[in-house]
Amino acid sequence: MTGIAAEVAAVLERTVLPSVIARGGGLRVAAIEGEVVTLEVTGSPGAALPLASRIEALVVAAVPRITAVRLITGPGGATAPGSELAGTELAGAARRVLDAEVNPAIAAHRGHVTVIGAADGWVRIRLDGGCQGCSLAEVTIRQGIEPVLRARLPGLTGLIDVTDHEAGTDPYFSPEKR
Repeated sequence: MTGIAAEVAAVLERTVLPSVIARGGGLRVAAIEGEVVTLEVTGSPGAALPLASRIEALVVAAVPRITAVRLITGPGGATAPGSELAGTELAGAARRVLDAEVNPAIAAHRGHVTVIGAADGWVRIRLDGGCQGCSLAEVTIRQGIEPVLRARLPGLTGLIDVTDHEAGTDPYFSPEKR
């Protein structure tokens, strides 16, 4: 790994990589062209792509020679697949899967998942009840909800959690229980 690529990798390892890995994803330096670094997202795209602006800000601040960061998914620079369904169709399909398969399972923890919307293959969800503020919410999303939706909705790029977890009043697993 070249000097600048090693610098970028070190910044990622110190800052966002542990969080991305915990969410079921990974990041690696794929290329550096001039002042732009291309990072390949592996595993769950939903683990890293929602953090794109944060990743770029951290890398640009720490490595002055870099002025922009580009995220790609898949080997060889493929971009994330677009949804085969329009946003409203994808949201409706995701809502049906969640209501039939996911919500009955998490109801035992006083939880519920609501689809907020969808665009470009991304489904925005909000966790309510016992899931709001739960210390295991990210695990539920990345290892429970996302795999179910990926299996049923081939055009899904990933999930974006828009839950205000700080506002949770009765989480199933409070942060102290973790």
